[in-house]
Amino acid sequence: MMLVTRAGDIRGDVPCQNSVCSVIICAYTAERWDDTMRAVASAQSQQPAPNEVILVVDHNPELLARLAAVLPGVRVVPNAGERGSSEARNTGVALATGDIVAFLDDDAVAQPGWLAALTAHYADPDVMGVGGRTAPGWATDRPAWWPPEFDWVIGCAYTGRRPGIVRNLHGGNDSFRRDVFANGGFPPQIARSAHDRRPLSGEATEFCIRAGKAWPQRVFLYDDQAVITHHIPAARQRFSYFCSRCFSEGLSKAVVTTSVGLGAGLATERRYTAVTLPVGVLRGLRRAARGDFAALLPAAAIVTGLICTAVGYVFGALRQICHRGSGA
Repeated sequence: MMLVTRAGDIRGDVPCQNSVCSVIICAYTAERWDDTMRAVASAQSQQPAPNEVILVVDHNPELLARLAAVLPGVRVVPNAGERGSSEARNTGVALATGDIVAFLDDDAVAQPGWLAALTAHYADPDVMGVGGRTAPGWATDRPAWWPPEFDWVIGCAYTGRRPGIVRNLHGGNDSFRRDVFANGGFPPQIARSAHDRRPLSGEATEFCIRAGKAWPQRVFLYDDQAVITHHIPAARQRFSYFCSRCFSEGLSKAVVTTSVGLGAGLATERRYTAVTLPVGVLRGLRRAARGDFAALLPAAAIVTGLICTAVGYVFGALRQICHRGSGA
């Protein structure tokens, strides 16, 4: 097992600490029943196995009863807080017995070695959280126009994200030391809920930035060897979904920056916008110049996605200003 150090180097074999790790999966709909079953099975089959799997059901009593009946080896519990992913995750943390808590999406499958790769890094006491690589499991094929720079739209790792120290982890394939939650849990005002018309995300980003400010000497790591595969249904492969999610991400960023400040909230995004996206557009233009005109499609999608995200951010920032002005 390898360890990514502060300098980004790889250190030799270190002991795996799965025996003190709780895996938390949050579910909310029976429409993902088969996906949830696969997620639970993949967590249980990790070697070494986690000491427990906690399945938190978000305000769906019928689903809660059904899951509890078929998963006797899993701790199936209701979300004890407000509806949404943040309080569901917080509920799991409050019940977990492990020194490390790892989160897995209910529509994802953890690949062999996922948990071992995450937990190995905790041999370094300065590591307070570790995230892994989420690969897309397309229902069909990747749409020809979909740029890998925007795989974050579907909750997956995007081009340009490198292993090593990062500002924040991405929800659904992340893990933390329990003591980090002494600084507060995931914020309920930045949470995804099935009942929201335009669900926000970014609770993991806000949580990590806040923790980084509280413990500036400690770090979060991204390890691309800790892999899960995220199921991407056909409905999420549409261009309309792509644009909608980009807009929602802009809204979410506005809420995050209100909580943690503009500098911290957009530090990683500035480099992504200034470096990663232009490189993607230029790659498409170069290929088109050599006769591969289909390469213009993902280049155009990059520009469109950036515009939608920027518009969402401006709209969200104005909404935050109005809320503060009205005292809401």
